[in-house]
Amino acid sequence: MATSITSVELNFLVFRYLQESGFTHSAFALGYEAGINKSPIDGNLVPPGALITFVQKGLQFLEMEANMTCQSDTDLDEDFSFLQPLDLITKDVYQLRQMVKEKKRNLQKDRDKDKENGKEHEGEHTRVREKEKHEREKEREKDKEQTVKDKQPEKQPEKQPEKQPDERNERDMDTDQEDRENVKHEGNGVSGVNHEGVEPMDISTDLTSHAFQIPSSDVTILEGHTSEVCACAWSPTGSLLASGSGDSTARIWNLSDKSSVSGMNGYSSVLVLKHVKGKTNEKSKDVTTLDWNGEGTLLATGSYDGQARVWNVNGELRSTLSKHKGPIFSLKWNKKGDYLLTGSCDKTAIVWDVKSEECKQQFDFHGGPTLDVDWRNNNSFATSSTDTMIHVFRIGEPRPIKTFAGHQGEVNCVKWDPTGSLLASCSDDISAKIWSMKNDKYVHDLRQHSKEIYTIRWSPTGPGTSNPNLQLVLASASFDSTVKLWDVEQGKLLYSLNGHREPVYSVAFSPNGEYLASGSLDRSMHIWSLKDGKIVKTYTGYGGIFEVCWNKEGDKIASCFANNRVCVLDFRM
Repeated sequence: MATSITSVELNFLVFRYLQESGFTHSAFALGYEAGINKSPIDGNLVPPGALITFVQKGLQFLEMEANMTCQSDTDLDEDFSFLQPLDLITKDVYQLRQMVKEKKRNLQKDRDKDKENGKEHEGEHTRVREKEKHEREKEREKDKEQTVKDKQPEKQPEKQPEKQPDERNERDMDTDQEDRENVKHEGNGVSGVNHEGVEPMDISTDLTSHAFQIPSSDVTILEGHTSEVCACAWSPTGSLLASGSGDSTARIWNLSDKSSVSGMNGYSSVLVLKHVKGKTNEKSKDVTTLDWNGEGTLLATGSYDGQARVWNVNGELRSTLSKHKGPIFSLKWNKKGDYLLTGSCDKTAIVWDVKSEECKQQFDFHGGPTLDVDWRNNNSFATSSTDTMIHVFRIGEPRPIKTFAGHQGEVNCVKWDPTGSLLASCSDDISAKIWSMKNDKYVHDLRQHSKEIYTIRWSPTGPGTSNPNLQLVLASASFDSTVKLWDVEQGKLLYSLNGHREPVYSVAFSPNGEYLASGSLDRSMHIWSLKDGKIVKTYTGYGGIFEVCWNKEGDKIASCFANNRVCVLDFRM
C-alpha cells in the first residue's frame, strides 16, 4: 500500500516550518485557521526541520526512481545526480526517465572520446608516470642519506631544536601583531563613526566571545518549563521574574533568596501558573505575552486561547477576561493600573476594567490581526496590524482619533517615547518610522535594515525620564541580524551593531540608559555600550533567544530560550 500524508499532517509540518523560520505571525494565522490546536499530532515527536527533510527525501526518491529504472549493472557505481530539484518538482517520472537516458547517452559519448584520446597519449602518460616515480625514488634516497648524516654528530641536533622555537615565536609574534592591528582597525571603525556619513560598525563575534564572555558563576539557569519560553518580564518593584511558555504555563520565579534546590541552580521559589487543567498538548493554551502592573502586585498573561488572565504575586488566578475570538498577541497595563489593554488575532483591541473584570470598550477598525498595542497615557493608546495601518484611540471615543498610513507591510511593533509625543513603528517593509500626533505623515522614515524589522525600543533617556541629560535614541532589531540605534531628532543612524549571525528578536535598554542588551536566534545575547557601540559582555546559551529584559536595578538581565530555559545573568562593570 502506498504511503500517503494527510492534510492535517501537512498543515502541522508547514506550521512548524513557519515557527522555526521566524515567521511568527504567519504561524499564528495558519495555526488559528487550520485548527492546529486540535491536531492529534504530538509536537514533541516531530523533529526540527521536518518539512525540509520530508521534501528533500521526496525529491531524492523521485530522482532515484527515475535513475534506477534507466541504469544497467555497469552504471550502478556512477553518480546519478543528473536532475535538478526544479525538474523533480515540475516533471513526472516518465519525463525524468527520458532526461536521464539522454544525459547518459551524452555522457557515454564523452567517455568514448576520452578513451580514444587516452590511447593516443597512453605512451606519453606512461613515460611521465615512470619519470615521476624515478624522481620520487631519488628524493627518498636523498632523505635517507641526510638522516644518516644527521645522526653522526651528537651535538648538532641540540642546537637545532633551540633555534626552531625561536623561529616559531617570531612567526607567532608576527601573527599576534597582525591580530592586534586587526582589532585596532575594528575599534577605529567603531569610534570613527560620524553622525552625518554613518559607517556601520563591524563587531567581531570571535573576538568578543572570548574576551567578554559572562562566566558561568554569574549565570543562573531556571529550569521547569517543558516548551519554548517566549516571554519574560521583571516585576517593577521586587526580585520577581515572570516567564511565559508554550507549555501552557507562566511562572513566577523569586530570585531574592538562594537555597539548595538544584533544579533552579540555587533558587527554589517558583510559582506555576497553569492555563489549563491537567496535561495537554494543545497549542491553544500557549502563553504568548505577559506584563506586570506598575505596583508589581498583579501579573497579566495573554494566551493563544484568546483569554487574558490576571494573577497575584502568590500565583492565584484573580480574573479571566474572555471576549476575544482569537489568540492574544499583545497585552499592556496602563500606568495607573486600572485598565488592561489587549490586542488579538481577531483584528480587535479591548480595554478591560480590571476591577469590575468587564470589557470597558472594544475597538474594531483593523482589517487584519492586531499585532501590538501600547499606551500613550492612562486613557489613549496605539495599535498596529497586519493591515499596514496604525490607529490611535481614546477611551470613550467611538472612532480612532488618529490614523497613520505609510507602511507597506505588516506593522510588527508600536512604541510611544517616554513623553508620549512621538510614536515609533517597525514593519516587514524593512522600515521603521517616527510619527507625531501633530502630523498625518511620518516625521522620519528610517531605512538602513535589509530585512524585516521585528521590534523597536526607546531608551529611558531624555525629557520625562530619570536620565534627562542623556540623548533619546531608538533601537531597532531586525531579521538581518543587526541592531541599529537612531538619532530620533535628526532621523539619522547613530550605530549599526553587527555582532549577531541570526535574526534578532529582542532588545532592551538598561535602566540607566548606558547599555543595550540584544537576543538572537544565534543563541547569543550581547550587551552593548551606548557610548561607543562596542560589546562589553556576551553570553551564549543552547537555544534561540526570544526576549531579554533588565531588572529595575540594572544588575540582572533575564533571557528566555527556545530550549525551555530562562537564564538570569549578573551584570556588573
